[in-house]
Amino acid sequence: MKRDWWLRTSLALLLGLVVYSWTCGEIELGQLFTEQRQANLRRFAGEEIVPYPLRETGFSFSGWSSWAMELFRSRGAQACLATFAIAWVAISLAGMTGLLMSFLAARNAMRARPFESQGAPGAGFRALTTAVRALLVFLRAVPEYIWAFLLLAMLGPSAWPAILALAIHNAGILGKLGAESVEALDTRTLAAVRELGASRGQVSVLAALPLVLGRFLMYFFYRFETCVREATVLGMLGVVSLGYWIQDARSKQYYDEMVFFVALGALIVLAADLLSAWARGTLRRMR
Repeated sequence: MKRDWWLRTSLALLLGLVVYSWTCGEIELGQLFTEQRQANLRRFAGEEIVPYPLRETGFSFSGWSSWAMELFRSRGAQACLATFAIAWVAISLAGMTGLLMSFLAARNAMRARPFESQGAPGAGFRALTTAVRALLVFLRAVPEYIWAFLLLAMLGPSAWPAILALAIHNAGILGKLGAESVEALDTRTLAAVRELGASRGQVSVLAALPLVLGRFLMYFFYRFETCVREATVLGMLGVVSLGYWIQDARSKQYYDEMVFFVALGALIVLAADLLSAWARGTLRRMR
């Protein structure tokens, strides 16, 4: 009964928010269909995104492919490689940091008798896990873009502000997910290893880590997808990735090139998604 009441109340609030958002005066559906906007759409779709060399000669597949290949060779290939490199270095740093912080944030690992249910965790261990968990919340609460702007001011224009921004944010996410995975482990086997005389580090590395690694790697590859998408966007801060060339084309009003680089970004994100899905599927079958 309480659950039904909660669901009905939630749906009513949601419906009220939807109605308010459409009637508050800030959003007007009619603004999408003014004559000026329709003219802008026709000009953009019919003229501005047509490749510049084909605007006079007319569209041909050979002409379009020559234009696209020239853009890809001159800028697109390097930008794609830079985007992938930024994403991979960032997620590698985030993965190593997040994995270490997972055990520091796991309450069943950070106690006087790790992975044993008996006994109090101790004030020192409780303070440590609380501090690490608070740090993880802070790392993932600040968006990548904010980290990137701050690091750009400190480090100057290079790939490192984007790499570190993605690494910091994703370390907070992976650390949180990893800590939950460690706390969900069946600790009976781990406690038995501990009783055999293994140290805290030996139990964590040799027993707990193999048990949690499969799930952690699934989270790792899922966040890699996100890093590829965000690396494309963070290129607008000056890193020569796809985002840089998208911003450059937009500022020059070369909308044909801008659409090409946007489509190229969508393709590499799709490639990253497929790679991530394959890796996570392989890990599930191996578990």
